[in-house]
Amino acid sequence: MNLVELTEFDFHPRIAHSKGVSLVMFSGPDCGSCRRLEKLLPQLATGRVAHLYKVDIQTSTALAREYEVFHLPSLFLFVDGHFHAPLHAEPTPERFSAAIARALNEPAHEEP
Repeated sequence: MNLVELTEFDFHPRIAHSKGVSLVMFSGPDCGSCRRLEKLLPQLATGRVAHLYKVDIQTSTALAREYEVFHLPSLFLFVDGHFHAPLHAEPTPERFSAAIARALNEPAHEEP
């Protein structure tokens, strides 16, 4: 599974048409933590996530503002095209999987 890059022009339509669980990572080209997490995400999300997306906040500043992104990397879960929750997890397989399961078992959060 690869990360598909989205921009503010295709973000909403692509997410809306994504069935199942989608994970969106907001990142920046100068963010070392983002680059490390980007390499790990495909294996961390396997089995739980159907779609992986990435948004570069330097080129999609409107989306960063819309989702109130202040720290990088920032992760958000979507279910069947609808915002579900922010995701806070350590990048280890067990903790990442547990954080996704917890978030999906809770009611959907209000979209920022």
